[in-house]
Amino acid sequence: MISFSIQKPDETIREALIDKINDLTKPKGSLGTLEELALQIGWIQQTLKPVLSKPHNIIFAGDHGIADEGVSLSPKEITRQMIGNFLGGGAGVNFLARQHHFTLKVVDGAIDFDFPPIEGLINRKIRKGTRNFLHEAAMTEEEMDQAIRTGAEIVRNCQREGCNIISFGEMGIGNTSASSMWMTCLTGIPLSECVGAGSGLNQEGIRHKYNILKQSLDNYQGDNTPIDIMRYFGGIEMVMAVGGMLRAAELNMLILVDGFIMTNCALVASKLYPDLLHYCIFGHQGDEAGHKLVLEYLHAKPLLHLGLRLGEGTGAICAYPIVESAVRMINEMNTFSNAAITKYF
Repeated sequence: MISFSIQKPDETIREALIDKINDLTKPKGSLGTLEELALQIGWIQQTLKPVLSKPHNIIFAGDHGIADEGVSLSPKEITRQMIGNFLGGGAGVNFLARQHHFTLKVVDGAIDFDFPPIEGLINRKIRKGTRNFLHEAAMTEEEMDQAIRTGAEIVRNCQREGCNIISFGEMGIGNTSASSMWMTCLTGIPLSECVGAGSGLNQEGIRHKYNILKQSLDNYQGDNTPIDIMRYFGGIEMVMAVGGMLRAAELNMLILVDGFIMTNCALVASKLYPDLLHYCIFGHQGDEAGHKLVLEYLHAKPLLHLGLRLGEGTGAICAYPIVESAVRMINEMNTFSNAAITKYF
C-alpha cells in the first residue's frame, strides 16, 4: 500500500489558542463544544484565526458481492439508480449540500453497471463490485492499492480547488455488512453487537445477516492485520474513503466523519495511521447498531444525535454549521481586554 506522512499537529500553539478562547467575553468554558472545536481547528491549522474554505462532500459508490447473500433489504441495482438521483440533485445529501454550500462529487469506484459518459460522474471504476467475502477476499491487493490511491487523488484535487474541510459519503448496497466485519475484527467487539438493520431489515433479516457474516468470519484465514481485514471484507468505495481520509490528514485538512460506515473507515485509517484521529470531527451518532460502540472505541464525541442512518455524508454536513459556529466564535467574539470588560469568572 502507498504510504502517507501523517503527523500530530505541533503542540506549541495550543497554549496560545486556549488563552485566546478563555479571553473571549464569556465565562470560561461556557460555550462548551464550540470551544473544544475551535481549539482543535486552530491546532490543526496552526493559527489563532482558523478558516473554513470550500467544503466538499465526496460520495464513493460501489457494489458488494456479499449482497448476493440477501444481507440487505435493498437490491444491488439501487446503487446505480441512486447515481442519477445524486447527479440530478434529488437525494438527501443534495439538499443539505445546497443548504450549507458544499461542493458534491460523485465517484464510481465499483458499481456493477456500465454507465455511459455522464456529466458530473467521476469514473474511477476498478471492477464491477467486490467479490463475495463469504467465499473469498473481496478484492486483491492490487485492487485495494488502486482504491487507496484513487481516494487520495480525489482529495488532493479537492484541496487544489481550495477545500480545507471535507466529508465523505458512500453508496453501496451491502456496505453495512462490510463495516460490521471491519468493526468486529479491529475492535474485538462481538459481531452480534456490530450487526444492525442496514437499510431496514426486520429481526428475521438481521438474524440472517448475522449468520452470513458469522460464517464469513469463520471462513476467514487471513493474518488479521488491518490491511488484510480492509482488503478481505471491505468495499472498494469504502477503501477509497480510507485513502481519502489519509490524504486529507496528510494535507492538514479537517475531516468531518459521517455515520456508521464512514466511522468504520476512520477506524481502519486510524489503525494504519493513529494520528489521523487528530484531524477528525465526528458529525453524529446514527441509529445503526454498533455506531455508538465504535464511536466509544475511538473515544469520539459526536456533535449530533438525530436518529440518522442514511449515509451519503448527510450527518457530517448537518454538523457543519456547528463547526462553522466554533470558527466564528474564535474569530468574531470580542476579548475582555479589547472590550474593557472585567473578567467575571
